[in-house]
Amino acid sequence: MIAPFGQRLADAVAARGPLCVGIDPHARLLAAWGLTDDPAGLARFTDTVVEALAGHVAVLKPQLAFYERHGSGGIAVLEEAAARARAAGALVLLDAKRGDIGSTMEAYADYLRPGHPLAVDAMTVSPFLGPGSLQPAVDTARLTGGGLFVLARTSNPDAGTLQHALVADRSAAQVVVDAVRGWNTPGWVVGDPLPDIAAVRDVQSRWGSATGSFGVVVGATLRDLDVDLDGLGGPVLAPGLGAQGGSVADLRRLFGAGTAVVPTVSRDVLDAGPDAAALRAAADRWTAELAG
Repeated sequence: MIAPFGQRLADAVAARGPLCVGIDPHARLLAAWGLTDDPAGLARFTDTVVEALAGHVAVLKPQLAFYERHGSGGIAVLEEAAARARAAGALVLLDAKRGDIGSTMEAYADYLRPGHPLAVDAMTVSPFLGPGSLQPAVDTARLTGGGLFVLARTSNPDAGTLQHALVADRSAAQVVVDAVRGWNTPGWVVGDPLPDIAAVRDVQSRWGSATGSFGVVVGATLRDLDVDLDGLGGPVLAPGLGAQGGSVADLRRLFGAGTAVVPTVSRDVLDAGPDAAALRAAADRWTAELAG
């Protein structure tokens, strides 16, 4: 049996530090690397990133859209790259932001199944249809040892338009966080009263052997942390470092020392390419700063 994603993430962070590097081969970046905007250029880009980083960082986060835009050839590149990255010790977080209901959501969650051609360790999902709509993905993750990161309080400037909307006495973002807290509590199912924070603490430790496999996405560029993460029991994926304006100081200001944070950097590392050594050096600088 594969260890749950939360445990594998904790082990990877302990060995390599918490850095997650996004793999975002958009057309402008391919051109900046002197590569063609086609499956061949995509493959050279992706191979270079995987070669440089898969043996060094805890998590690689390919953005599915940049591979889908090249059709079946692009998906084939990602399938091969995900397998190589995992073989080198990196966890692969598929940035897919999928969200739907019933059998459709279950089909999206198949990426977490070990036998899938594009098998990954975790994926990002969207709760716009309600946190309960993600239950098929939660069930698959539990069955396969996979993980989910649910969009909660994102880093885009107008995110608050919906994420601050009130659902009874809570913001929509807080409803998402509370649901994920429930998923990290054994025995809790959608529809049950939310578990007490003290109960969560009894069964989950943030970076210990019982780290939950279900996390939330909360941007590192927020002015203030306007959701309560206490007792989440799982990791926080924090995009926005570097080019988007977020800093290591922002991470510490927002999340403190007690939250299991996986900070994400993309452009500030990828812009160092196409030289593999330069890519690795850029990632190492972020890892060192996060450890400082």
